[in-house]
Amino acid sequence: MARLFGTDGVRGVANELLTAELTLRLSQAAAAVLGADVPEGRRPLAVVARDPRISGDYLAAAVEAGLASSGVDVHDAGVLPTPAAAFLVADVDADFGVMISASHNPAEDNGIKFLARGGQKLDDAAEDAIEERMGQDPPRPTGGDVGRVRRFADAEDRYLVHLLGTLDGTRLDGLKVVLDCAHGAASGCSPQVFTDAGAEVVVIGADPDGLNINDDFGSTHLDNLQEAVVSHGADLGIAHDGDADRCLAVDHAGAMVDGDEIMGILAAKLQAEGRLADDTLVVTVMSNLGLKLGMRAAGVQIVETGVGDRYVLEAMRSGGYSLGGEQSGHLILSEHATTGDGVLTGLQLAARVASTGSSLRELADAAMTRLPQVLVNVKDVDKARVKSHEAVRSAVAEVEGRLGEAGRVLLRPSGTEPVVRVMVEATTAEIAQSESESLAEVVRAELAL
Repeated sequence: MARLFGTDGVRGVANELLTAELTLRLSQAAAAVLGADVPEGRRPLAVVARDPRISGDYLAAAVEAGLASSGVDVHDAGVLPTPAAAFLVADVDADFGVMISASHNPAEDNGIKFLARGGQKLDDAAEDAIEERMGQDPPRPTGGDVGRVRRFADAEDRYLVHLLGTLDGTRLDGLKVVLDCAHGAASGCSPQVFTDAGAEVVVIGADPDGLNINDDFGSTHLDNLQEAVVSHGADLGIAHDGDADRCLAVDHAGAMVDGDEIMGILAAKLQAEGRLADDTLVVTVMSNLGLKLGMRAAGVQIVETGVGDRYVLEAMRSGGYSLGGEQSGHLILSEHATTGDGVLTGLQLAARVASTGSSLRELADAAMTRLPQVLVNVKDVDKARVKSHEAVRSAVAEVEGRLGEAGRVLLRPSGTEPVVRVMVEATTAEIAQSESESLAEVVRAELAL
């Protein structure tokens, strides 16, 4: 059987892959693995949260039934962002947590993500152990050893207090902020915390009905936010995704401020405060070359990882770094969070605007100059040979020679399809387009299946 866990938990179409039966067995296996080291005489404790998609109701019931029937006490936190679940696991010293969400995916999808003690993501070994345990009979305690499910009544309040505490007294008074909550998990808490911090808040995309999550709103659909920021004369806009672990922004003129620019702004903030560990920022290979050049000019070192927040997080942990993330807006501020937190990121970004008196656009332009970037997907090719094929390597070298230090080439095989992604950055969009298309033609001709 193919590995059940993907790059971010177990995810698929609800009631096709993620049935109640599978979810129950998965939760029972997780209880046995993640609750194994609890001292004798104490039941394990787990925090469970979800986003508002319709399938979350039955999946949460299946998760909690699996955990409680295995002797795990459950704090049901209800609808909250993924980073809130991670924070709460650490805050109440739970043994592990479960987040039910498919993030930025459409409403018919859902997912189960387990969090280890301290709110950390599971490593591959723990996921493998859970999958292996699914083939064994679950524990079946009786009487007083059965777990109890209780509503986590102050879960949101704890998270909001934590978020406000990260501002170190900075207020957002005088700022008008538009928040797009993607009809997702941040629909309640994000508007509340920005209001509590003093901002004048305009809210869109905050009416979840179980079916509209990420539907034309949120970080994958910025049009409504851009229009709202301009029409309301706001200083900036913040867009979350369905589970609010991402944040993209919009400046006062309606132009997007992506994850690279946000990282540049926050790196400058932390560096000025002496809180950017080793003056280092962790990014993926997809981050724009302009960010790397801007950080180099500011005296900030770059550590580069493969694509995926788990690789960013691994590099941050191993190096003890305080800031990292992806162009998609998935940022990790390790001083305050164990995973990407879109509400925290947006709050810190707004605080930087408030404390400096500069506009978001001025801060972004000071951090980096984005180079035009063109991505071409070359389909039906032998992706396994892309890094070793001599003609392809020669073509890449020729393009790199023409671009020099003012450009960049990246060939990346898809993880799931026979596709090679050809990315070129250059000083102009025309050069990036031309060079990416010529390189894509070589890949198509040399690696065709």
